[in-house]
Amino acid sequence: MASVVEYYAGKNVLITGATGFMGKVLVEKLLRSCPEVKALYILVRPKAGQSMQQRVSDMMKCKLFDRVREENPDFHQKIIPISSELTQPGLAISPEDVEKLTACINIVFHCAATIRFDEPLKHALQLNVIATQQLLSLAQQMHHLEAFIHISTAYANCNRKHIDEVIYPPPVEPKKLIDSLEWMDDGIVRDITPRLIGDRPNTYTYTKALAEYVVQQEQDKLNIGIIRPSIVGASWQEPFPGWIDNFNGPSGVFIAAGKGILPNRPQNSVPKLKISSISALVYNCTTGGINPFHWGEIEHHVMSSFKRNPLEQAFRRPNANITSNYLINQYWILVSHKFPAFIYDLFLRLSGQKPQMMRIFNRLHKAISLLEYFSSQDWEWNSENMNMLMGQLTPEDRKTFNFDVRQLNWPEYIENYCIGTKKYVLNEDMSDIPAARQHLRKLRNIRYTFNTLLIVFIWRVFIARSQMARNIWYFVVSLCFKFLSYFRASSTLTI
Repeated sequence: MASVVEYYAGKNVLITGATGFMGKVLVEKLLRSCPEVKALYILVRPKAGQSMQQRVSDMMKCKLFDRVREENPDFHQKIIPISSELTQPGLAISPEDVEKLTACINIVFHCAATIRFDEPLKHALQLNVIATQQLLSLAQQMHHLEAFIHISTAYANCNRKHIDEVIYPPPVEPKKLIDSLEWMDDGIVRDITPRLIGDRPNTYTYTKALAEYVVQQEQDKLNIGIIRPSIVGASWQEPFPGWIDNFNGPSGVFIAAGKGILPNRPQNSVPKLKISSISALVYNCTTGGINPFHWGEIEHHVMSSFKRNPLEQAFRRPNANITSNYLINQYWILVSHKFPAFIYDLFLRLSGQKPQMMRIFNRLHKAISLLEYFSSQDWEWNSENMNMLMGQLTPEDRKTFNFDVRQLNWPEYIENYCIGTKKYVLNEDMSDIPAARQHLRKLRNIRYTFNTLLIVFIWRVFIARSQMARNIWYFVVSLCFKFLSYFRASSTLTI
């Protein structure tokens, strides 16, 4: 093919998970960068009292589609929703819709999955494995199918330290596991889950590994591509920098750090890669081995960004304490988070309001704990197929579908990410930043006052009543004074 844009001209694309973050990004990118694509069929289910049509209508009103809307106000006519439910046999697609899809679909993007790390095994198996099997069965009936692209995760094989772009043997034969769990009570499954997942940290990575194997079994019948992104963050450049619309992954942690509630451990990957991956290959979509960025650097830039562009009504000044020492970590949690949260909730109780800070803290702490496995270890990902794919693109395609993470400027990206959480997740007005900065100054003054009172209290209660404590205190103070005097004298001599 001459170019990716030309390839998609006149093609019909089926997308699962289109209402999720990655699915929406994919839909927007296809509509904007491949304007001649014929139609995008998306599987949608009714949810939270909304019909299928309402969900699609709300999705298309999203700010993400502003650029497409400007260029083509009628873009919604190319989006064709198909009623579906991944937990039902045959994905609950009607016979009429099955006939329609099998007659016209050229490319399938399977983005749908449960991304909850603590999902019960039976449910994770249904959504991530069984639904994939049923979609593959549907794909085999499609008369004009050219490619089946499955979105996996870079952590499907996180029990290995070096991960190549290959499908590894599954931890268990998927069919045997499905048949075994079918008759088991949920309580029994919950009890045996730790033994089943073995050295994997959760049911998500476990079932995604099984799904890769299920997809691989059809490679003789279908043209298969598997994409493995790492933890997904805000958009890098398109449709505009820093777009994000959820609290998943690092987003919620960034916000918690910006609000002064919890330490943070972020990570990122680039979702745009999926568009140009049409081949029976595995692509590790990660940045660690190409353009690494360390946790300490992320902490610094997140804190700096939120001090320049603070969130409204922060509980404390932006903070994050990343440490590998368990005792130090527990100290920071107790002194910097639990104790202030307890005091704040006590104030709410005394003023007749409902306490909430400890509940919020516990929820965020659970989210941090679920991410801890991924933020505390290192992996090596091979990315030869990524490089090969990049080399096959035309110069124009490399600009339009840029996934060269070597060009990613991390400080700039983190800055845009933090601003994105403020603008698009919390819906805060950037014009209110001066007031938010004033609020941070008040928090700083409160902190200084509290520390001063604490020192006075310690002095009056412990030091002033003991001659030995006073001697130690005076010794430490005099030592600090001598050190400062020596340092100042040395500086004067040097000048």
